[in-house]
Amino acid sequence: MIIAENLTKTFRDRKRGLVRAVNNLSLNCRPGQIFGLLGANGAGKTTTLRMLGTLLEPTHGNATIAGYDIRENPQEVRRCIGFLSGSTALYGRLTAREMIEYFGQLNNLKGTDLSRRVDELIERLEIGEFQNGRCDKLSTGQKQRVSIARSIVHRPPVMIFDEPTSGLDVMTSQTIMAFIEQCRSDNLTVVFSTHIMSEVERLCDRVAIVHHGIVAAEGSVNELRQQTGETVMENAFLKIVHRMEDTNV
Repeated sequence: MIIAENLTKTFRDRKRGLVRAVNNLSLNCRPGQIFGLLGANGAGKTTTLRMLGTLLEPTHGNATIAGYDIRENPQEVRRCIGFLSGSTALYGRLTAREMIEYFGQLNNLKGTDLSRRVDELIERLEIGEFQNGRCDKLSTGQKQRVSIARSIVHRPPVMIFDEPTSGLDVMTSQTIMAFIEQCRSDNLTVVFSTHIMSEVERLCDRVAIVHHGIVAAEGSVNELRQQTGETVMENAFLKIVHRMEDTNV
């Protein structure tokens, strides 16, 4: 489970002064549920996920991941999460198999357990035909399969996806979305950020619309449509954002 309470992150910018990238953001995501963060570029989605993943320390507020405090137990939090984005990097000189094995070793998998897990993922993600190819020679779709494998090699109970389909072709995007759906079927806790409405409608059980670092609205896709009187999610999103802008004028 992911529980975030009043997460806030401020930065000091030379031109803009104090920038509040995330402002008192709270969310609760449960196992077997995909919780979506929907917002335009710069809304604060990535900053939020980086705080949850212990890549950034909150200025205020806190969160727990699978019962571990992100401030007090960052190492335990990292053991409990798989983090995947559209720009997840691979080591070009390693083969696909070596890459998965390396991340398994980083997560304390050894010997027979490691070999079995790597074999399992290579079969599950259909990596076999290119498992011995160097990562820098793989296609975009092949690289993304390896990225998925390295993210889940340690069987994390929580998955964090930061705009994982950004810049990908349709076929590769479909692979990623099918994997996210499988995470829900496996009863994992999933938090997923995007600005693509079709992904929200297909994947998310609950959605938080984030604007200027603030949760402007939260609910299921149907609830957000009903709240705004719109039948199309894109129109519901725009109405919520414009309403928030008008309130802040």
